[in-house]
Amino acid sequence: MLKLRPNCECCDKDLPPDSAEARICSFECTFCSSCAETVLHGACPNCGGELVARPRRPASKLEKYPASTERVLKPAGCTPAD
Repeated sequence: MLKLRPNCECCDKDLPPDSAEARICSFECTFCSSCAETVLHGACPNCGGELVARPRRPASKLEKYPASTERVLKPAGCTPAD
């Protein structure tokens, strides 16, 4: 099950579970759409994988299957993957 991390790893923008702005790679690294498009150019800086829209969990399922509260942040910001 996806963790639905609560923030962008680059800029720390809040990304609630219902956010249409969240982008993830296959390892669930999480970024906002702005960082994913303008800074990272669609590639995860951690693994080089494709960043795609994160699925939104139905509100009716969030009580039983809550989103993660663990924030992950790159202190120096992000640079594109090599």
